[in-house]
Amino acid sequence: MSPNIEQLAPYQPGKPIDEVRRELGLTDVIKLASNENPLGPSPRAIEAIHRCAETVHLYPDGSAHELRQALAAHHGTPPDHLIFGNGSDELLHYLGVTFLNPGDEVIQGDPSFVRYEAAAVLHGAVLHKAPLRNHVHDLQAMADRINARTRMVFIANPNNPTGTIVTEDEVRRFVERVPDRCIVVFDEAYHGYVTSPDYPDTIRYVQEGRNVVVLRTFSKIYGLAGLRVGYGLARPEIVRLIEKVREPFNVNLIAQAAACEALRDTAHLERSARVNRQGKRFLEAAFDELGLTYAPSEANFVWFDVGRSASDVAAGLLRRGVIVRAFNLPGCERFIRVTIGTQEENERFLAALKDVLAGP
Repeated sequence: MSPNIEQLAPYQPGKPIDEVRRELGLTDVIKLASNENPLGPSPRAIEAIHRCAETVHLYPDGSAHELRQALAAHHGTPPDHLIFGNGSDELLHYLGVTFLNPGDEVIQGDPSFVRYEAAAVLHGAVLHKAPLRNHVHDLQAMADRINARTRMVFIANPNNPTGTIVTEDEVRRFVERVPDRCIVVFDEAYHGYVTSPDYPDTIRYVQEGRNVVVLRTFSKIYGLAGLRVGYGLARPEIVRLIEKVREPFNVNLIAQAAACEALRDTAHLERSARVNRQGKRFLEAAFDELGLTYAPSEANFVWFDVGRSASDVAAGLLRRGVIVRAFNLPGCERFIRVTIGTQEENERFLAALKDVLAGP
């Protein structure tokens, strides 16, 4: 066994609803822990899933041709700038396999998505975590850490778990400081929820031929988390190298068909974004009323300070049938991340939270 594996902890997802029902004997449980779309997938995607059900005895298109063409048109990029993964998590792993060697160095924000650490550690790279500043990536501090051994930088934008973004000006200044040997990975899983006019257009750096990889996913606003389909945009030279390590048929037949239809269903996309905006305003107003501080989110979740042990509060919510995520990270022991749900789910969460906070 590689000694690097011992350095990692298994990924801990939000508890499944059925598990909570079994463990606590509850019948009515809502999950606001994994940043899923509360409206579910596009009706057009569901129709595509049904259509494809009778053809699952066949292997999928290994090149994802239809989805590739649709996304190339959607983003205005050539098809050879796209790479596909069984979720964008798989692409994070492929980036490590393809580009990281023992002794290389990797930089990420802290806290941020835990799978960046796995991509580095599994391949013997040295990981540096740059603390966030006011819950936001400190790109200047991250740029200051780049040296001759730095091979990759991960920037989640919006960041998970805080929901905050770095702006166009901040990103432009950062990219200009990055040397050619270093790859900058912008993980934009939540880009579909962003409303800020200062959100950067990172795909233009790909189009300029820079060593930039932009990751997107159909798991969040498109509502296809259970099908696992993500993609990356990068210059063709980077894509060709990742293709060498990509597993064949890694994006299944149903996932490809559903993703194509989800991409085309702009009405469902707009509805999902609208419900999220309304829910975010509702939760933020409630937190203001309760005197709870929170990070300014551009995602489909809110990162907020409960003023006490987040694990205890999350356990109290769980007993009331509401699943959220508490993070036992240094300096974050009082923070909970709650997914923005439907209005009914948001109201139930808030009632449960008030009940927990009012208790002993």
